[in-house]
Amino acid sequence: MIKKKIIIGNWKMNPLTLKEAEKLYGEVAAGVSRTKNTDIVICPPFLYLEKLTKIRTSKIKLGAQDAFAGDVGAFTGEVSSEMLYEIGARYVMLGHSEKRTLGESNIDVNKKLKGALASGLHPVLCVGETVRDENHGYFSLVKMQLEECLKGISKSSLSKIIIAYEPVWAISSTQNRKDATADDSREMAIFIRKILSDKFGKEAQSVKIIYGGSVNERDAEDFLSNGGVDGLLPGRASLDAKKFAKIVEICETLSR
Repeated sequence: MIKKKIIIGNWKMNPLTLKEAEKLYGEVAAGVSRTKNTDIVICPPFLYLEKLTKIRTSKIKLGAQDAFAGDVGAFTGEVSSEMLYEIGARYVMLGHSEKRTLGESNIDVNKKLKGALASGLHPVLCVGETVRDENHGYFSLVKMQLEECLKGISKSSLSKIIIAYEPVWAISSTQNRKDATADDSREMAIFIRKILSDKFGKEAQSVKIIYGGSVNERDAEDFLSNGGVDGLLPGRASLDAKKFAKIVEICETLSR
């Protein structure tokens, strides 16, 4: 069965105001209004989610950029998966490199992932290495991330999970960053698929693997055609409605 491709926009801590967020979301909705063969998700900051659910569009689903592992309780400043689902979110990014840099562990991500699944959300599990060493140690790192983050996850839940490969060394905010290639993406996508297959068997085929890492409208076609992935996770490019719509358009064209 051919998996429908997906484009997930990560707005990160942008834009500054609700008015700007509503304007951007409206422009994105207009730009992708004719989309038929691509799933589209926008992940804005928490405080914009409720308002953006009021902007009617059947083409876009909303996601959150993180979630807390628990459901209710004395957890000041946290937002649970259940709260996110109730407010209208249907996806949630977990284990993003920017969260891991702040100290989030694979065990933390595993707890969050289980909470997200229990609440009905589709987790987008982010994995990726900080450097590509000559000894190929990055394979071991990604394998550890996958095994520890997916520990205790049932085969029946796999189809709800998306794996986002995001090499930290290619992210725009990384010092001395360098561009990743479709070959880099394909190599890791094959490796991730093997790890999932070894762990879960044939059910692993239902998991979508997408590529992040400063992907944009200029290299989207190469990653989608040659990167071995089922979609993309643009960051900065998702803050420009025209660029994001172009990425979706490219995906649509390749899906026909």
